[in-house]
Amino acid sequence: MTRLDIKLELPDSLADQAKEAGLLEPKALQSMLREAVRNRRHARRVEARQKIADAGVAPISMEDIQAEIEADRTERRHR
Repeated sequence: MTRLDIKLELPDSLADQAKEAGLLEPKALQSMLREAVRNRRHARRVEARQKIADAGVAPISMEDIQAEIEADRTERRHR
């Protein structure tokens, strides 16, 4: 486990509300960070899918992917 000491500067009213809501407790902060990480990963996937769609790249089927993997493995074995 990594220990981080974080110093925040918040407006007094926000700090009071966050403390009252229990949001400054370690478990609450961990939960918020996990959610933020998940949201960013999701946003990056959506952005990547959009870039692929905008580029006009045709989707690849699972069968095509598996065929590429098998071809690569065969090629590596013969090297």
